Amino acid sequence: MNFKQSFAWWSFSNRGVEAPQLLKEAAKIGYQGVDLIDETLWPLAKDEGLQISAIAGHGTLTDGFNRKENAARIEAELLASIDKASKWAIPVLICFSGNRAGIDDKTALENSVALLSKVAPAAKQASVTLSLELLNSRDHLDYQADNTAWGVQLCEAINSPAVALLYDVYHMQVMEGDLIRTIRKHHSHFAHYHTAGNPGRHLMDDNQEIYYPAIYRAISETGYSGFIAHEFIPTGDPIAELKEAFLQCEKSVN
Repeated sequence: MNFKQSFAWWSFSNRGVEAPQLLKEAAKIGYQGVDLIDETLWPLAKDEGLQISAIAGHGTLTDGFNRKENAARIEAELLASIDKASKWAIPVLICFSGNRAGIDDKTALENSVALLSKVAPAAKQASVTLSLELLNSRDHLDYQADNTAWGVQLCEAINSPAVALLYDVYHMQVMEGDLIRTIRKHHSHFAHYHTAGNPGRHLMDDNQEIYYPAIYRAISETGYSGFIAHEFIPTGDPIAELKEAFLQCEKSVN
């Protein structure tokens, strides 16, 4: 298996398992990383052998870098996050376009390219990737980067290895489907992946419409070596569901 597995902290924490136990059990299962974990817990994750695989690079998901008036604030936040990521060997900073709020896609793209082009050299120097997360605009109403094409245009305009996309399989299934063909066509722009079942955003089992074994194989066939982070909401024992997701993924490509 070329890639590594991680899990999103927000979706598994505070569900009846204390933080030290959750991290310990995840490491025992075989996870190599954890996404979006509280900074106060970074040392504990490291002690369990888990890499901090991705964190938010800046604040305000809904008020992002698609608007000029946010540029100075987000640039400062990203530069601070790059410094922190470099010190903790965090490979990915998750970034957000922000909501449309009336701004057209072309103008939003121009604003986003201008900001990220300024920050990309510092990210490249620190071996950190700024990864725009593609989200569905049904759950996240009015979110601008709700399709792969817009994200790919962003990456191509900046043309830096330090700027890429976070391809969230759940969100893109909601918006556009055609997942495997998209992965095969645009994988060079994907620096991180998130998973969850649809409908419901729960465990990737046979009650949902995405056939994840084929998705994992498609990702593996691209030679991807980063993290796939499971970001579903468990309905039962979070540790048991973490294990089930891990094993499903592992068996799919081995």
